[in-house]
Amino acid sequence: MSQFMSQHLALGLRQEQRLTPQLIQSMNILQLPLMALEAKIREELERNPALELDDFEDPPEPPTVPMREDGTALRDPEVAAENRHEAEGFSRLERLSREYDFDEGDVGFGRPRVVSGDRDPKMDAMANTASRPQSLNEYLHDQWVFVAVSPRIREIGELILGYIEDDGYLHTSLEEIAEQHIPPYTLEEVEETLSWVQTLEPAGVGARDLRECLLLQIDALDGDHALERTLVESHLADIEKNRYPVIAKATGRSIEELKEAVRRLGKLHPHPGCLVVDREVPRVTPDVIVDYAEDGEGYTVRLARGNNPRLRISETYRRMLQESRDDKSAREFIRKNLESAGALIDAVSYRRSRLLEVAEEVVTRQRDFLETGPAGLKILRMSELAEKLKCDPSTISRTVADKYLQTPRGIYPLRSFFTGGTESGSGEATSWDSVKVRVKEIVAAEDKKDPLSDDVIAAKLQAEGIDVKRRTIAKYRQQLHIPPARERREF
Repeated sequence: MSQFMSQHLALGLRQEQRLTPQLIQSMNILQLPLMALEAKIREELERNPALELDDFEDPPEPPTVPMREDGTALRDPEVAAENRHEAEGFSRLERLSREYDFDEGDVGFGRPRVVSGDRDPKMDAMANTASRPQSLNEYLHDQWVFVAVSPRIREIGELILGYIEDDGYLHTSLEEIAEQHIPPYTLEEVEETLSWVQTLEPAGVGARDLRECLLLQIDALDGDHALERTLVESHLADIEKNRYPVIAKATGRSIEELKEAVRRLGKLHPHPGCLVVDREVPRVTPDVIVDYAEDGEGYTVRLARGNNPRLRISETYRRMLQESRDDKSAREFIRKNLESAGALIDAVSYRRSRLLEVAEEVVTRQRDFLETGPAGLKILRMSELAEKLKCDPSTISRTVADKYLQTPRGIYPLRSFFTGGTESGSGEATSWDSVKVRVKEIVAAEDKKDPLSDDVIAAKLQAEGIDVKRRTIAKYRQQLHIPPARERREF
């Protein structure tokens, strides 16, 4: 058998996409939410001296004309020809400067201009900043210093307080806490100290699980709460599973007595630390605002303030552009900054136009949602919208990522308007979210003494022409935090 190697030439065609740095930046800017966009532009304003916000309209500078020694304008054609070659090599930078003069829009952020004699805006901001709220650890320490205990117990207590989480629970084992000291504390000392810590306010703080937390709160109540204590000690799982007959048989109490005791337990706080430390929900800043049209027909769509920064090339750089014709290093420095500033302005402009374009299409397609609520949500897929807007579905995904739409009905994630669905018996498209709304309505209208099973709910929807399986109903019920029929029964 002979073996040999050979070489030959062949022609072939293939398609490949190369991402330029400018395109990568545009995609990154596109997917930024409004607050992140503002932070990005602030960063670029500090980094790139060629970029600035057009806060004020500056008067245009008069054109410069070559002058003779006698003060008359120089118009010699030979002089003009001599300078033409240098002008052509410099013209591209001048075009960049003029092209990115500024974009119309709102000014929501940027470098403040401090006029001589004005107050320092940083000092004003610090003076108007709200004071830091007291932490749970500080709140507990303020009480612990007044507890009459021995110096050793006080020392151990300060160590335990450092392990209590903001929800009020102690999730670290006592053994681990005892070993933090050299020599280690004894487990008995730590347990004794914890019993003292658990006397602090709010009641339930320092508990290691829900059962202990509720028992500590029951102990702090006035009066006799023996039934509540029994329920917490022995029947928490039964209460969760709605097994009132089982509890009634075990305790010898009536269903009504048990329901009243559970109602009183419902007034206790499962996370006592949150009574001191307010866990604030992060503020949502809408990127797009939808309002009713002035004529009462349809809706208007506009970008929220901050999406349209008036960016332009710095006037200082304009002058530097004129003064650096003979300095190659300076001209290279200017070129890099101008191109960087121009790329950012392009990226922000692209984000603005693409976001508005997508939002307008979403509002058009989901008008029933704006008028009737979640039940009116229509099927809308990103691939479908991308085909209409002649772009890639990934572009739509980046456009709606972490963006919010403010509507007359409330603020919603822009991504939530894209949903799949099914067809009803009449051929009408129904989104999965509208199916969830219908499931919630059916459960709300059921007889609580005989709640509907998932099979029955599926049969009701099929009778309405919506083809959905039992396992789909179970999945949607869990997403809606609706318990199964057994746990929904009222006795």
